[in-house]
Amino acid sequence: MKLNILSIILLFSISVSAQEKKETTKPVPEAKSFVTNHQITNGGKIIRYKAVASETYLKNDSLEPVASIWSVAYIQEGVSDPAKRPVTFVFNGGPGSASVWLHMGMLGPKLVKVQSDAKKDDGAAPYNLMDNKNGLFDLTDLVFIDPVGTGYSQVIGKGKVKDYWGLNEDANSIAKFIRQWVTKNNRWFSPKYIAGESFGTVRAAAVANALEEGGQNMSLNGLILISQALDYAGSTSVHDNITSYLTYLPSMAATAWYHKKAGQGKSLESFIDECRNYTYDSYAPALYKGSLLSEAEQNKVAERLSYFTGLDKGYILKSDLRILMPRFQKELLADRGLAIGRLDGRFMGEEVDALTDGPHLGDPASYQISGAYTASLNHYLSSDLNVSMDRPYITSNDKVYKNWKWRPIPEGEQWEPSFVNVTRKLAETMRRNTEMRVMVASGYYDLICPFFDAEYTYSRNGIDREKIEMTYYEAGHMMYTHEPDFLKLSNDIREFLSD
Repeated sequence: MKLNILSIILLFSISVSAQEKKETTKPVPEAKSFVTNHQITNGGKIIRYKAVASETYLKNDSLEPVASIWSVAYIQEGVSDPAKRPVTFVFNGGPGSASVWLHMGMLGPKLVKVQSDAKKDDGAAPYNLMDNKNGLFDLTDLVFIDPVGTGYSQVIGKGKVKDYWGLNEDANSIAKFIRQWVTKNNRWFSPKYIAGESFGTVRAAAVANALEEGGQNMSLNGLILISQALDYAGSTSVHDNITSYLTYLPSMAATAWYHKKAGQGKSLESFIDECRNYTYDSYAPALYKGSLLSEAEQNKVAERLSYFTGLDKGYILKSDLRILMPRFQKELLADRGLAIGRLDGRFMGEEVDALTDGPHLGDPASYQISGAYTASLNHYLSSDLNVSMDRPYITSNDKVYKNWKWRPIPEGEQWEPSFVNVTRKLAETMRRNTEMRVMVASGYYDLICPFFDAEYTYSRNGIDREKIEMTYYEAGHMMYTHEPDFLKLSNDIREFLSD
């Protein structure tokens, strides 16, 4: 029987479609799991525990595996009633970051030690890996989670990254993982906490909300929010975002104080408090008045901003009284040819080009320590946990961030773009779950998620301030890189979990 041209085209189209479908369907290998046994002394007690480094498969409505979530769980052994032992789920942010930072810098059993005083690059291997003698294993089991696209986590089978790389999609996938882990390990009666850092705090609030849904309501006991960013209006330094000019100013003042460019002769706390009052009482009205300010008023504001930031008054006037954070990073130590860090204003890096609009080499607070963290995590997984995988562990994935869907509502519904804000979700979750408490840890020198933004955020949005515990540290975004604040943060979290 002869085929006409239309039939041939149709068959060809079906063949191409089938081939494309075949090419976009990834294989579903058997999930890997690596179990080892260890012991550590925390809280004055010898804790025997097993480490379970494994893949957990998430399934679609047809019960087909579509995503593999990599996690490392540390579970105490010999507990009389393990079903009631607290468990804390941990992740970092990005989006696009694996849990390596909190795993190897703060809460894991092994830590990589970097330069506490932020005075120099940690250079090349070898690095210093040591036991976490100030860990929390006497109080809680810990589960470190890598979202899809980070660590060893990936889409499999018919899975698509678009189903995971988004504000709501990400929260739903992590909530699904937590339910599966809790069910598999018989931990529904365990007190449950989430510890998140940076965008991980956005995820934490969204996951806490998502866990109330889906027909399997799970109520958390608490959230530990490290370098919070629940309302991005206060942590996005771009032109005309008045909120960020306000929220960043006290962090600029703190950093200028640290580098001895401002506030000399005063304590850090008193200088910051002075800047807080100025920001609320004088700077905010001036920004909203804008070009209606008289020349005398503009000069008065510029003088005060120069006093707090250490920047030249003329530079501030040229900036129209509005200092973008990248410019502050470049300008504060420009006389020394240095740019300061964004994650941590204590860090400094030499710049090749002195005239760029912000540090052009990247963030010294990141590139001066990331090699140590990456190497230590890979060494630890292979040597201590006996992990052997067929792909690299991705500590940071730019593709995730660049393709992230920030839209907070489903496709097809009307939405006028705005800054990300999950604070209302947190407020509503706390009203429904009256036992959930929140700890907010902020670094004074964090120039990406400023401490004043945390104060501004939790004084609004219907938040019950009585259930919010604010803690502060003389370091930056990853305050645990500063040894005194690593100890302080560890003690603060210990108290929070013990209450």
